[in-house]
Amino acid sequence: MVEWITTPGLQDYKDAERFMEDRAIAIREGRADELIWLVEHPPLYTAGTSAKEADLTDPERFPVFHTKRGGQFTYHGPGQRVAYVMLDVAKRGQDVRKFVHDLESWVIATLAEFNVKGELRDGRVGVWVERPEKPALPNGDPRDDKIAALGIRLKKWVSYHGLSINVEPDLSHFEGIVPCGISDHGVTSLVDLGLPVTMADVDVALKRTFASGFL
Repeated sequence: MVEWITTPGLQDYKDAERFMEDRAIAIREGRADELIWLVEHPPLYTAGTSAKEADLTDPERFPVFHTKRGGQFTYHGPGQRVAYVMLDVAKRGQDVRKFVHDLESWVIATLAEFNVKGELRDGRVGVWVERPEKPALPNGDPRDDKIAALGIRLKKWVSYHGLSINVEPDLSHFEGIVPCGISDHGVTSLVDLGLPVTMADVDVALKRTFASGFL
């Protein structure tokens, strides 16, 4: 059984990390159900275990948190739905690669609820959307922008951290980092794509697609 919690307002990041770690232990010990926790954070940057300090291009812009999740630098802030996933990966086959793929598929299914085609890219983490209205890349490839990021950690085979979907964040806030170490591609959001989507709409879509297809 998976519990869902939606926290209103802006959630303190360090408090969120402490809560996730405690909940992961409780899940492993059988004292708590699995959990999907939906939050928004105040503007901040997080550095995963693979982050390069050179990718923090404006270190004074927002608070910076060094985390234990995988990945590089990312931004969190108002207008971005963060879904923290505290799930038992052991009972799902102890296959981390498949688990990450399932998370990506969940994001893609959620975006499809708004007729947005999310795609994966070899060598680039996260979920991307093509932007045919923008000039092509120098090599002729169509330009694409990142709309969702993923980064997890396991504690005794229970996941925590998770994913973020850009609903209507201030996209200029991404300029203080090289998002996920990728400098030659942009960032977008559902509203930037011209869709009048609210956070509540995304929450409904996340729950519906999780129930119908995830794990």
